[in-house]
Amino acid sequence: MDFTFDSEQNDLREAVRGLLERAYGDSETRRKVVGNDPGFDEKTWSRLAEMGLLGLPFAEEHGGMGAGPIEVAIVAEEIGRVIAPEPFIEAVVLAGGLIAAVGTDEQKSELLAAIAEGACVPAFAHAEIGTRWSTSASAVTAAQAGEGWTLSGVKEPVPNGARADLLVVSAVVDGGTGLFLVQGDAPGLTRTGYRTHDGSRAANVRFDGTPATRLGDGSPAHPDRTAAIERALSEARIAYSHEAIGAMDTALRITADYLKTRKQFGVTLNRFQALTFRAADMYVSLELARSTALWASMVQEAGGDVVSAADRTRLQSSRAGRHVGKEAIQLHGGIGVTAEYSVGHYTSRLTAIDHLLGDGGFAVARLAEHVGERETVDPLGAPYA
Repeated sequence: MDFTFDSEQNDLREAVRGLLERAYGDSETRRKVVGNDPGFDEKTWSRLAEMGLLGLPFAEEHGGMGAGPIEVAIVAEEIGRVIAPEPFIEAVVLAGGLIAAVGTDEQKSELLAAIAEGACVPAFAHAEIGTRWSTSASAVTAAQAGEGWTLSGVKEPVPNGARADLLVVSAVVDGGTGLFLVQGDAPGLTRTGYRTHDGSRAANVRFDGTPATRLGDGSPAHPDRTAAIERALSEARIAYSHEAIGAMDTALRITADYLKTRKQFGVTLNRFQALTFRAADMYVSLELARSTALWASMVQEAGGDVVSAADRTRLQSSRAGRHVGKEAIQLHGGIGVTAEYSVGHYTSRLTAIDHLLGDGGFAVARLAEHVGERETVDPLGAPYA
């Protein structure tokens, strides 16, 4: 397998890196942005749209760029490199991905173009209180009202739910789980937003007879959308793994620079062999997670088993994120946990990513369910060819 980027992909990476470094190269700037609602910079979001990044995975006939998972991975990694708070994965990969997968041609043409232009910021309202990373809905129900639909129930947490212009909502319908579209100003919709520990935003979203439009044609041939939800969640897990890689890469670089400059007993810390070995172990964890995530993106691009690939990269990025984040703080000492120093914020974001859409324990449990189906399995969980 060739894990190197081609010239166009390298150009994309440099362009995205340049934009995000100008926006968040100074960690103090990010702290100011996440300190105020909506938790990200609307101007930076518009610049991402101008570069075509918000329509990157969508088909050209629907206003997108027609790019693939590798290009999405590149953008996600650059976002993680500066822990930019813009909801790229939540809006484009997850909510936008569901619209692209399930929507009618009319819905895709209208909504995906608006997302690509930055005029519409969607969010996927799926998680429910008392559930853990399920693919089905139970707390929100849909009822037909004339030619339309109404929703009732509660979703929480909904990442970026308070700011979203459009909600893609999973709800119980016809004995299964359907997908519905709810406008941000719909009657009967109540959204209570709050800040999470990593500076991002989530919301409690309540539906009380809220008008909704069914996503897709709603024909008897497609009564249940759990398979589409599973795939969209898996694609988002892969993208989050790449964001985690970007964050780990920067955390390791900051830590290595600190060891080269901070002195103890008259010498820099990198002269102590035990500390150097710990930094080297961080690098091994990072590169193992990087190769696994790239492999998962290549499986996705080739049309392979995305769900299994996502679980494998989620497991590896979870373990690596915990290791790199913990060691970055430990090797910095007390300064590592102060609000004024950036390395703690990277660890906080890595922790948040680990619990979004299923943590490492969730991934290993799902992989274990199917381990008997493999004749031989290597230590990373990937079957031999």
